Amino acid sequence: MTNSHAGHFARLSAIGAIAVLLSGCAGDRSLVEAEFSSTPAEYAQLIDGLHTIPAVDTSAVASEMLRQRVDYPTTEPVGTIVVDTAARHLYLVEGDGKAMRYGIGVGKEGLAFAGTAIIKRKAEWPHWSPTKNMMDREPARYGHLANGMVGGLGNPLGPRALYLYQGDRDTLFRIHGTTEPETIGGAVSSGCIRLINQDIIDLYSRVRIGSRVVVIQRSRTLSS
Repeated sequence: MTNSHAGHFARLSAIGAIAVLLSGCAGDRSLVEAEFSSTPAEYAQLIDGLHTIPAVDTSAVASEMLRQRVDYPTTEPVGTIVVDTAARHLYLVEGDGKAMRYGIGVGKEGLAFAGTAIIKRKAEWPHWSPTKNMMDREPARYGHLANGMVGGLGNPLGPRALYLYQGDRDTLFRIHGTTEPETIGGAVSSGCIRLINQDIIDLYSRVRIGSRVVVIQRSRTLSS
């Protein structure tokens, strides 16, 4: 092979190699775009300690139930949580007429309290025990969990929980995560106030012990 032929061959090889690399990059990018096309960054897979929280298919959740900053004129002080059970929204007051709004799912226990309280306890990957009413109502489902369940991906409280008190009295009202993100915006048979797991982690990071919580209850039928 002459030097000119060898040089021509080398140039063709280099061009071919670049084309393969570029086509490979394009292929990888299209796969990534296809995988996450319906999932905003806020709801992507999240590694939290020893647990990996799955990405949320937000196409299964109404857009108004996704986390967003909204206009919210109120006389409540900055840092207050307002839970509107009928509207299926939770607001974290930010001031200047704004609030961070989260979609919620409401269980029967979520209708058991109205009024004001404070967050007296916060927990990461909390232990959970069904209430006596839950065990009485669905003994086959909850009876074997009388001693509770350790924190984890299968725990109904999800990765975070906020516990509401009035003075030293536990109201038994909880704001927590969920194992069923598709139920956000709806009524559920059990539980208190549930948020998408990525949302409860976000809310948890923004509030502190002693934060004020206002729970508004209005008539709305829950599914059994």
